Amino acid sequence: MRGTAFVKMHGLGNDFVVLDARADAIRLDDKAARAIADRHRGVGCDQLLILEPPRAPGADVFMRIRNADGSEVGACGNGTRCVGALVMRETGKERVIIETAAGLLEARAAGSRGVSVDLGQARLEWSDIPLARACDTLHVPLSLGPLVDPVCTSMGNPHATFFVADAEGIDLAALGPRLERDPIFPERANIGVAQMLSRTRLRFRVWERGAGITVACGTGAAAALVAAARRGLAERKADVIVDGGPLEIEWRDDGHVTLTGPVAWSFSGIIDPSLLG
Repeated sequence: MRGTAFVKMHGLGNDFVVLDARADAIRLDDKAARAIADRHRGVGCDQLLILEPPRAPGADVFMRIRNADGSEVGACGNGTRCVGALVMRETGKERVIIETAAGLLEARAAGSRGVSVDLGQARLEWSDIPLARACDTLHVPLSLGPLVDPVCTSMGNPHATFFVADAEGIDLAALGPRLERDPIFPERANIGVAQMLSRTRLRFRVWERGAGITVACGTGAAAALVAAARRGLAERKADVIVDGGPLEIEWRDDGHVTLTGPVAWSFSGIIDPSLLG
């Protein structure tokens, strides 16, 4: 059958269609990305991950990331863990370097089914997020309904974390899309709500820009731990419980954030040429 091969993978339910363009380039515009990501007419996923030859010395692969709405972004924590697992399986290595638009990320094997990725340094300045104007990222002047006073963090992509008493009680489907596109975020933002269960355990839910509510946003979970630690609510290492299960996050003393959790292969197949336009 003619078409483009793909692998479907997920990290705690945060799911990805992985396309391999290392040997042969794949033509993929916004419309085609949306068609593949469509859960009714395509394969279905939160993000598409396109593997390309690395540009940087020492990198094993370049990973391009497209959201379900077709937009291209620079970072995806669980996607990086899935690609890390795939490349480690291919090469037999226990450690690989994945090049992204946000920089070089190191992935390592962590147990029989787990992968840990160094997401790089958490960036905390307003211009790094980016925000539309200068302000204290520990207390950003933004509110909507029950969500007030977020912490903003860049993990290679922009996040706003709101602390709440009950994460389950927040209507993210209604509030997320409005906050994502607030004028204070010139590149839009991921909107997360975090409930402190203890100093080493957080409950976290997220509305991802370009994807909607997802069950496990890795960079969002990392941003939530950084935000909680900055506010003095959590230690620098904690379990962040997303809808899909627990992720282990550590904000190291050198400023880097590591994300650890399981990955899984769902299935593989062929994308019909009609979906690629």
